[in-house]
Amino acid sequence: MLGVAVARFAGLEARGVEAVVHDPDALTSGFWAVVVTFEGELTAVRMGEVRRGTPPVADAGWAGLAGEWRTSLDRDGYVAAVEEVRARIAAGTVYQVNVCRVLEHDLPDDASVLGLGAVLARGNPAPFAATLHLPEAGLEIACASPELFLQRRDDLVRSGPIKGTAPTADGLLPKDYSENVMIVDLVRNDLGHVSRPGTVEVEALCRLEEHPGLVHLTSDVTGRLRPGTGWRELLAATFPPGSVSGAPKHTALQAIADLEPVPRGPYCGAVGWVDADRDEAELAVGIRTFWAARTDDGRRVLRFGTGAGITWGSSPEGEWAETELKAARLVALAAGRPVASGTVCA
Repeated sequence: MLGVAVARFAGLEARGVEAVVHDPDALTSGFWAVVVTFEGELTAVRMGEVRRGTPPVADAGWAGLAGEWRTSLDRDGYVAAVEEVRARIAAGTVYQVNVCRVLEHDLPDDASVLGLGAVLARGNPAPFAATLHLPEAGLEIACASPELFLQRRDDLVRSGPIKGTAPTADGLLPKDYSENVMIVDLVRNDLGHVSRPGTVEVEALCRLEEHPGLVHLTSDVTGRLRPGTGWRELLAATFPPGSVSGAPKHTALQAIADLEPVPRGPYCGAVGWVDADRDEAELAVGIRTFWAARTDDGRRVLRFGTGAGITWGSSPEGEWAETELKAARLVALAAGRPVASGTVCA
């Protein structure tokens, strides 16, 4: 299975690589598997064969990863980053910043993300799940995202930002609701740049969604695109997703650049597909996402990101705990352990 190029999404499977591009203007015909890193690098893979309907989850085998994961920010480093964001909020330069850390584990050369994707599909089903084994494009990704970044049907575009996370609904705090409303306003503004005047609507605000091991607050924002709007214009207006950057977006991105020691890569970017022939697309926010990579010294590693939205009302220790909560179930599945909450790295 390691040599089979395949892209699996909810309800469809694509095979047969025909082209690899990095230009959004190329997405004018055909079916494309698409990944955009948080830093803005787009990779689109044109697939020759698409099968619709729910494909069987093929288990290529996943042995599990033993031992602890390394983290780009330890507890002290993350707490310090949260405190710095609160200082910037007090100074009036930003209102909210999503602060993330990247976990890393050595990965055997014969380990396939197809096997990991099957493990996630069984142990953590997600509405925007994706598994990409596309070596020609350098993409090895297993994603269990619950969050919609952009859905496109003709001229209708929809975004479903998530803000607010707790183990149960009773654990949601007032700051979770205010944070969600803040990001919805940002998404409305983003879509307004490419939508026809008067068409941007909030169809749902702070609805409760239950997912394995936790709950989220999710909102739905829609707009009708202006005639001639292509993927370059749409991504330029909306990327990176507001829920994983912050508000105002430009100062939040500066804080992220200052405080996070490593690039996020596909994590917090976009993972999904574009069917240009049907004028349809579905891109998830790249959260709950594993990806394989090579280090500078040639080691193959598996990475996974986790983060939390920081506001003035944030508790630094509480936000660290949220990153642990979001990672615990997924990292346990990757390790081949029974799913449980708790500390996942040193």
